[in-house]
Amino acid sequence: MVLFEIVIVLLVVGAVLALCADRIGVPYPALLALAGAGVALLPGAPEVTLDPELALALFVAPVLLDAAFDASPRDLRDNLVHVSLLAVVVVILTIGAVAYAARLVVPEMSWFVAITLGAIVAPPDASAATAVLRKLRPPHRVVVILEGESLFNDATALIIYRVAVGAVITGAFAGWKVVPTLLLSAGGGVIAGVILARAYLWIVQMIKDIQVSIVLQFIGTFAVWILAERLGLSAIITVVAYAMTLGQNAPGRMGARHRISSYAVWEVVVFVLNVLAFVLIGLQLRGILSRVDRSELDTYLLCAGAVCAAVILIRFVWMPWNWFMRWRIRRYGDAQVPRRLSRPTIGTGLLISWCGMRGIVTLAAALALPDGDAAFPHRDLIVFCAFCVVLSTLVIQGATLRPLLKLLGLRDDGSVERELETARVETARAAIQELESKGSSPAVDMLRREYEARIRSGKSEPSPLADLQQHAALAQRRALVDLRARSVIGDDAFHAAEEEIDLLELTASSRIRPSVEGDALATGEPRQSQ
Repeated sequence: MVLFEIVIVLLVVGAVLALCADRIGVPYPALLALAGAGVALLPGAPEVTLDPELALALFVAPVLLDAAFDASPRDLRDNLVHVSLLAVVVVILTIGAVAYAARLVVPEMSWFVAITLGAIVAPPDASAATAVLRKLRPPHRVVVILEGESLFNDATALIIYRVAVGAVITGAFAGWKVVPTLLLSAGGGVIAGVILARAYLWIVQMIKDIQVSIVLQFIGTFAVWILAERLGLSAIITVVAYAMTLGQNAPGRMGARHRISSYAVWEVVVFVLNVLAFVLIGLQLRGILSRVDRSELDTYLLCAGAVCAAVILIRFVWMPWNWFMRWRIRRYGDAQVPRRLSRPTIGTGLLISWCGMRGIVTLAAALALPDGDAAFPHRDLIVFCAFCVVLSTLVIQGATLRPLLKLLGLRDDGSVERELETARVETARAAIQELESKGSSPAVDMLRREYEARIRSGKSEPSPLADLQQHAALAQRRALVDLRARSVIGDDAFHAAEEEIDLLELTASSRIRPSVEGDALATGEPRQSQ
């Protein structure tokens, strides 16, 4: 009961911290990390351990699906080389640098234990960076690269993590088997993810109940992860392939009401998982601090400092590639930049290099280690270093991201807005063609004039028609509240009418405020949801 009470209190604290983070312009996980550190200092706080397999499935699977569902295959293809370098090369270099730094401080640490630590802290959590960046509207290419990196760096790091943990526990490492095994698990994961996604879509298209549909989304996510684990496939890659297949095919099979409800639920779940991860890591730190004596604490702090420095500095190996791309464009022209995306600059290189905040994947991987030094050598030190990396990167890099972006003078390149204008015009034309096939009537003529007005406005500036629609919806809402207050209608009728007005206000708002942060329906920006 004590743990449950702590979790409830921390959820409330997490909600307050998220509001504060939004006001001061830092990623909310940065404040959650500070709260997690506070939990470690709470007197009488219980120490909690999780089943290793549960930790990864519970925390990583939903968060990974949430990010992969919104990924754009087209944008990833355009930036495939950049994403691959960050998600594979930089991750591997980070693992090596962290392992070397850890062994300098703790020479008795074996290489496989050190590599495990490196794999835990290697993958950045791009959601922490993009939570700030989307509000500041940097060049779209930067956001695409960071989000693409976050999908595949988890796979790279956690595959190496699995191999290293297995070598530590079994004491054996068959190097000649690793590469074929990894290729099979990765390739099989992609195939399995696509097949499972199509099977899921076939099943759920027959389900109309919103609650059941959303529950099945979570069941499907965890089922895909568990099935991949049982088959010996990469669960990370399977979930990414599964989510991206859903993202490309589900929208045409899901109604607006299902989609809005689904988005809201997934946003809440991802937030709760972040809070719980920081609470649990804080509770584990409480036990670690109670077991460490003064002499060991100095070693812990020195090792954590070395690991943090390695994690932050090694990411700047991105800058030579950024320089090479700028030289190539100067030499061969803008043809090297696809789809009129912004050209790479020194500023974008620095920004991408600085966006290396660690988050929930690092915490989950640390929690998933077998409990106790007897089961896994230096486990307490690894968990301590992992939390210090998360805390330092979120607080230092997260708090300075906004002023850095302003200092570099980076601006949105307008690529999303241009494509949004195209989408508005073409969808309105499709609607007019459909209306013309229905003949002529007062209702058809009125609706056709609305779509024609949408084509004429076309651009992202406010539409007078949408402005009028929003004011009308607000007037409807006031009248509806008054009707219930005078007992003219009951609550059942009130809520039914309220839902209709909500949809009208939502469509008006999406046309009036296309650039407002967080309005995915307006901007076409991916929501953090399925």
